[in-house]
Amino acid sequence: MRIIFAGTPEFAARALEALIAAGHDIALVLTQPDRPAGRGMQMQPSAVKKVALAHALPLFQPEHLKDPASHEPIRAAAAEVMVVAAYGLILPQAVLDLPRHGCLNIHASLLPRWRGAAPIQRAIEAGDVETGITIMQMEAGLDTGPMLLASPLRIGAGETAGELHDRLAELGARLIVDALARLDTLCPTLQEGAGVSYAKKIEKSEAQLDWNTPAIELARKIRAFNPFPGATLTLDGAPVKVWRATPVTGSGQPGQILAASTEGIVVACGHGALCLTELQKPGARRLASAEFLRGNPQIAA
Repeated sequence: MRIIFAGTPEFAARALEALIAAGHDIALVLTQPDRPAGRGMQMQPSAVKKVALAHALPLFQPEHLKDPASHEPIRAAAAEVMVVAAYGLILPQAVLDLPRHGCLNIHASLLPRWRGAAPIQRAIEAGDVETGITIMQMEAGLDTGPMLLASPLRIGAGETAGELHDRLAELGARLIVDALARLDTLCPTLQEGAGVSYAKKIEKSEAQLDWNTPAIELARKIRAFNPFPGATLTLDGAPVKVWRATPVTGSGQPGQILAASTEGIVVACGHGALCLTELQKPGARRLASAEFLRGNPQIAA
């Protein structure tokens, strides 16, 4: 099919690569403008832009699509369908209506649960045991459109958002290729009114661990915020990121260090305790707890 693809991060890049491999005609790629990133804050292309450039695909990077003039490259592409994956810009109705088959979204949850910006992280944080991919016909509402295909995926015990992201990205890439191959025979299904939840954007202000919270909830938060933005605790007045932790038995004043050994640093929580096994100080590399303790002997004192 003749396709316009709209997406920005690695999750979307996997889908674009799958569509190219499947032999589709990519008439235009939409992605967000280059942004400063890294320590030097140099302008960096998105993951989708890198794929587009590698395959010499037509590229369009508008700041927004509010101006009707910005719709002209999309109209000129004369695509049969637009595939959207984590694009990051709102598509106005005028754009949604341009392709003959409309716009299909690859969403990283089983809708209507976790509509919105951060479905992977919020599913882990909430303790869900299952998530998945939904291929949805887009409409003006936030992830409210009818569903064409859905495939579940079990969330592994201890799985981080980064690890789950990679598995969902592969599933989404396979599912959109399947959906396009069967587009004429798929029957749209309206989303149920029950079970709707919203996955709000992850904010850095959420990163600080509150030791009054039950240990099992903090462990889920650490997994959900790995790799971004990273859950943090405060040590000697400085933030320390916690990348891995496990709930364990134990009790004490919330925030009290109950034990510190090569097995981990055990901290009392509102209910139970948390064994921290991988940490990182600012400007340093991630360290297993044993190595972290060698550089911070005051913890075990």
